[in-house]
Amino acid sequence: MTGPARAIPRSILYTPALSLDRVTKAWSYEADVHLIDLEDSVPPAEKPAARTVCRAALEKAPRPANVGVRINELGGMAAVHDVLMLAESPVKPGIVVMTMVTSGAEIDLLRRMLASGGAHPEIYVTVETVESVTAVDEIARAADGLVLGSADLAATLGVEITWEAMLAARQAMAMACARYGTACIDTANFRLAEPEVLAEETTRVKGLGFHGKVTVHPAELDVINRILGPRPDELALARRVAEAVAAADGGIAVVDGNMVGPPFARRSRDTVAREDAWASRFGGEGDGHGGTGGAA
Repeated sequence: MTGPARAIPRSILYTPALSLDRVTKAWSYEADVHLIDLEDSVPPAEKPAARTVCRAALEKAPRPANVGVRINELGGMAAVHDVLMLAESPVKPGIVVMTMVTSGAEIDLLRRMLASGGAHPEIYVTVETVESVTAVDEIARAADGLVLGSADLAATLGVEITWEAMLAARQAMAMACARYGTACIDTANFRLAEPEVLAEETTRVKGLGFHGKVTVHPAELDVINRILGPRPDELALARRVAEAVAAADGGIAVVDGNMVGPPFARRSRDTVAREDAWASRFGGEGDGHGGTGGAA
């Protein structure tokens, strides 16, 4: 990681823009980012009404910078209306999520379109096409975050959504995001009746280098936030390792009987910097999460 650490969300809660009450109620749950969905969860006939709900919700948002909006595929008219709504809204979201992207050029185009309307959100991209996986390096360079879209990707590949089937895409995302300091966010868990699957999958993606995970169910937030956030002892150790190597003039030091050197110090500094950035943007008062205080 180079440059200042980005504030990367651990949890993103998707809520369809079908009801203003439903969207605003979601803010009581402790997600770092509350995402208003205009895409798959909204039937075509209801998309105009969903945009009205989205705009009204943005105007009521307590922390608009931590609200996201998922728009429709850029090549269609639905996305044109989505972008126009965002440009005309007096309150802009902090994140816009793109769908069915195949190249970095699409991200650059959306940035210019939104900027012409006075909106400058972070752009996250759903990696859900074969093209986005094969061009993941280019897309990670252009985007602020990548989100694995396992359902569409699995359908294209003709496979089930399993760990083995999605592993290559996850590894490609983790490598590309690490290269550019891009947020790396995992797919939603679709096996809601098997809570142990969520914990196992979240632990495994953390081991690959992912930073966050999306969910459509508030009950999953506690597990996601807990697993993807550093434990207090991990964070304390990271600070000690960074300080020990610095005291050794960037050489080898010993911490708790273990030899540590520059690579360990770099990882520790990155861990501390990312946690500080997360706390500055998403840390709620008294609860450690980015919601408005409700229980998950």
